[in-house]
Parts: sequence; C-alpha cells; structure tokens
Amino acid sequence: MNSDDATLRADSLVLYKIHPARVLAVGEKIEIALDKGPPKRVRPKDIVLLHPGPLHGFAELESPPEGEREAAWELLEDSQTTLVELAELIHDAFTPATAWATWQLVRDGLYFSGTPEVIRAHGRAAVEAEIARRQAKAAAERDWEEFLGRMAAGTPAPVDAERLAEVERLAFGQSAHSRILQALGQAETPERAHRALIQVGHWPAHYNPHPGRYQLPEQSPERTVGPLPEEERLDLTHLPAYAIDDVGNQDPDDALSLDGQRLWVHVADVAALVAPDSALDREARARGSNQYLPERTVAMLPEEITARLGLGLSEVSPALSFGFQCAATGEPEDLLIRPSWIRAERLSYEAVETRLQEPPFAALEALTRRFRERRLANGATEIDLPEVSVRVQQGEVHIHPLPRLRSRALVMEAMLLAGEAVARFCQEQAIPIAYATQPPPDRFEPPADLAAMYACRRRFKPSRLIGEPAPHAGLGLPLYTRVTSPLRRYSDLLVHQQLRAWLRQVPVLAADAVTARIGEAETAAMAVRRAERLSNQHWKLVFLATHPEWRGEAVVVDKEERKSVLLIPELALETRLHLRTDPPLNTRVRVMPREIDLPELSVRFGVKG
Repeated sequence: MNSDDATLRADSLVLYKIHPARVLAVGEKIEIALDKGPPKRVRPKDIVLLHPGPLHGFAELESPPEGEREAAWELLEDSQTTLVELAELIHDAFTPATAWATWQLVRDGLYFSGTPEVIRAHGRAAVEAEIARRQAKAAAERDWEEFLGRMAAGTPAPVDAERLAEVERLAFGQSAHSRILQALGQAETPERAHRALIQVGHWPAHYNPHPGRYQLPEQSPERTVGPLPEEERLDLTHLPAYAIDDVGNQDPDDALSLDGQRLWVHVADVAALVAPDSALDREARARGSNQYLPERTVAMLPEEITARLGLGLSEVSPALSFGFQCAATGEPEDLLIRPSWIRAERLSYEAVETRLQEPPFAALEALTRRFRERRLANGATEIDLPEVSVRVQQGEVHIHPLPRLRSRALVMEAMLLAGEAVARFCQEQAIPIAYATQPPPDRFEPPADLAAMYACRRRFKPSRLIGEPAPHAGLGLPLYTRVTSPLRRYSDLLVHQQLRAWLRQVPVLAADAVTARIGEAETAAMAVRRAERLSNQHWKLVFLATHPEWRGEAVVVDKEERKSVLLIPELALETRLHLRTDPPLNTRVRVMPREIDLPELSVRFGVKG
C-alpha cells in the first residue's frame, strides 16, 4: 500500500516525514494538512499511505485503542505481515485510528519494524535484548538526573567521584568541555569547574589546581641510582667549606671555600651519577627543574641523589669544584675545574650575617665586592623589589618577607662569578653549553625608589638560554652560564655533563644536541615557573581569606586608566585599585581585603580609612 494506490483520495491518512497528515486534494501534487501549520503541497513520493480514510480530523488519532500487541507479536514472531493485517490482528479493525496506532508501534521498533507493505515481527531474543537495553537506558537517565540533583544541592555521593573526574579534567585545562557543567547551565571554563568542585566538596576549599593545569608530576622520580664512578678526586677536605642557604633548604648544591686568594665554589657533582641520555637524564630533562610549591617540593631527580650528593648532608661530599681568583678589575681568572671531596658545614644566611666581620666571611665579601662593582660599572641593574617566602605547613599558610642580607648578596655574587668563569672557559675551549643571556632594555634609568624599580623590571625582557655566548645585560656580564644548581635545574646539569666529558677527554655533546636539550628542558621549566608563580598567588589569597582581619601597607608603583597599580611589600603582591584621589607614585596607602575569589585567582582590596 503506497501513495500510488487508487485508494489515495481526499481525507486519506498519510505519513509525511514522521507526522500524520490528512489529504486535502489529489492532483499532480498532493495537498495535505498537518496537525499544526498551514497546508502543504507535496510530491506523491514524499508521502506514504497509511489508511484510505475517511479521516475527518486529527482528534480521531489522539486516543487509540489498547489492542493486543504482545499477543499479535507472539503469533507473528520471526515472520512478515502488512500494516492492514497487523492492525486487524491487534485491534480487530482497520481504521485511521488503529492504522496510526499500529504504525506508532512499528515505528517504536521493539516488536516490529519495516514499511506499511512489509512489517517484520522480531524474534524473542531480539525483543528481550531491546527491552534490556531500554531498561538500562532508562535507569541510566534516572541515575543521571539523580546525580544532577545531588550536584545542584552540593551533596555528591562517593559513587559520583568517577563522574566528577570529567569536571576535574576541565578544571586542569585537559579538556574544553564538560557535559555536567552544560547540564547545570554553567560556563565551561577551568575557573568555573574549579568553583563547582569546591562547592560540592569534591575538592577542599583551598585546593591548588595550578600544578595540575600545567600537568606537572606530583612526586619526585623513583629510579635506580648507580654508584659513583671510580675516579681520582682532589682532596679539599682540609678547607673549611660553607653551604649557605635559607633555613629549611633541602637540596644544598653549592658551598664556598677560600684558599688564600683562590675562591672555590663547590657544586654537587650530579653529572657523576647522571650521564647524558641515561634514564635519569631523560627524566630530569622532561621535568626541567625542581618544583618549589608552597605546599611541597617535587624534585627533577630521585631523592636518593640529593641525599648522596647534597653538600653537607654527609660528613664528606663529592663535588665538582671551581677554583679561581678575582683580579683587581673584578674579573675571574686562573680557573681550575676538579672533581673533589669536600667537608661542608651547612649555615643559614641569618647565621652568616652575624659573622661577616670574621674570617673567612670578611675576605669572601671583599673578594665578591670587587666583582659586584665591576658588574655595576658594566650596567648591571639591582632591582630591590619585595620578596617573600610562602609556605604551607599543616594546612596553615605562612608568609615571611625575605630580608636583604649582605650574606645573601655574598653568596649570589660568588655564584655569578663562577658562572662567568665557566662561561669564559667553555667559550675558550669550544665546549658547547647553554649560555644565559638578556638583551638591554630600550631605555634605562637607575631605579631610585620602589616605583622606579617596578618600571625598570618591566622594561627588561626575560633572560634566555641559548647555545651561543652573548651578554647578560641585567647582570652586567659579557657572558654567563648557570652552573651552581645541578640538583634543581637541568640546564646547570647539562653544563656539568659537558665539563665532565671534557675533563675525561671524551667527546662532548655537539652544539645542535645541546640546543635541542636546552629547548626541551626550558619548555618544561617554563611550565614549572608559571605553576610556581600561580601557586604562590593562590596561597597568598588563601592567607588573606583565612585572615580577614589583615591590614597592610601598599605602595603606588604605576598608573593605569582610572586605576593605580599598588604593590604590597609585606605580601609581595600586586593589585589594582581605584583611588578617589590621584596620588603620586610611591604614595603609601593602607589597604584591606574585600573580596577574594580563589578560582579566579583574584582579590579586591579596599582602602582603610
């Protein structure tokens, strides 16, 4: 039975797409009426005849009789029939209403399927499988609705954790969409996902998502570490060596000794255990550097290496020692590079600060002062912006300003001096390494106050590691390499690997291989630095959120349209604030936190009157 049958006439019931239609007129085109909307003129092939009629109105189709559909299916199982026969078998009559009801049954697809002319009755196994599928789908839909209800109420069940992993992926920036947030009518952004996970208690209120957003590893690597190689080492244990660090430092990788006029900078001999392209090397390169987060430290190397090589962690430590003199001009000269044994004493900056008038610290400070004066004469920039230490201990955030100690400057100058000495040596010996470089700013004025220092820092472009020697304008050095932190920076380890190869008189890595390693490690290290910066910001805001009574001083360091840029020295925190007046730069303003939004990583301050 189709639209070409002679029974197609006015008031016939036909199928148009999936909708019932009543034929109004038959001609070259068929005029039909639908339940809603104006009449349509369609081609004969666009409709399928279900009943010749008469169909007087669509109300006739609204309450079809129940019929014996399951009995009819059991009689016809695994056989074929027609719409007419099936309607009569189910309803004992073939009318527009029973034809439409029977066709709906066919269209449903559980017991029957096909066309009005050829309808197939499904086999029992197929029907039972389809019933099970539909029941499972209905159960899943009920479960989904119940889950969304728990999410809306903020009371997820333990069983919901697997589903919430989808929201976590969005919160970590690992996906761009979340069906759950869509269903809840919420924006699909990492910040909104973060907020949702906190609201339902899946994440703690102060959870830090930023390391996860950069896909940083959560644990230090666990790899087998071999023994130190059998080799000759210079015995420097007779020289007092001082590993000077912040209190609580866990990876001491440098120490200082003074032997007459020769300054020795001893560095943990990491390359003795981490050979190029070894499993340890590849792991460290993929990580780029240690992660120093307020809540934890994640090393780029196995903790066993730090335990064995950290200077001062054992009575005697292996080191790669750099010995040189500092000429009257402030330049390093007469460099010696030796694998060594040293006996290091661990000291804090604060402890050394009280001993700067004693030997050998007074002589060390005088020696490094010559180097610093040369750097400043060459255009080095000293930017004294506030710095703080942010630590999370037993769930509590501690923020401590880092004082500008002479002892800290002494150690820094010694490390820079070693870096220049090694860079010169590698250039002279044509040893490919990573040079740290920085172009000069477009314009430069010696900063005299906090606002000037803030502006000066913004004028400098970031330093870069490249395979060719070039000046480092910020340090005032014609060439420089980082060489004193191989426990925590891969670029330093790479320099050590090259120096050790040269000392053993085996081939060093070619320049293109060094450049490739620099690129891989710096990409990883850049992600670490960003995560560290955002994590510090996160925990600073947690501190303010848990200390609503906090009040502090901010300094106006820049001006933007309708807002002033303020720096809060006590927190090393930058903020923007609309002030009623237009205060000059370096004006001090008392501020207090007003609104803190951890997911958005924002805080709005108000002025304390």
